[in-house]
Amino acid sequence: MIGFLGNLFAYFFIAMGMVLGGSLLGGVAAVLIHWPAPMGYMLQLADRLKIWAMVSTLGGTMDTLRAIETGVLNANLHVLGKQFTYLSAAFFGCQVGYWLIQTLYGAHGSEFPK
Repeated sequence: MIGFLGNLFAYFFIAMGMVLGGSLLGGVAAVLIHWPAPMGYMLQLADRLKIWAMVSTLGGTMDTLRAIETGVLNANLHVLGKQFTYLSAAFFGCQVGYWLIQTLYGAHGSEFPK
């Protein structure tokens, strides 16, 4: 059994890997088909992939929403805290992946290339 801490690390790195991998491979595709500014395209892809990486990391979120519903209806704060911690880990993983692509691009703040 992996346990709570193992799941946190897994969710963080899975979400980060999805953002990094999707945007890097999208950048390769942009180079192969000769799109202008492939690095800018990678940055835009990383931004768009954040929400999808978070949703797919949590398994489509239906299990997460069911657990939150059960926690709210049964006043089980342990389940609610656990699910929100998982959501936070996936969110921060996506954000770190985006920041890494942003650093690779050299952009500051949330500026997108034209």
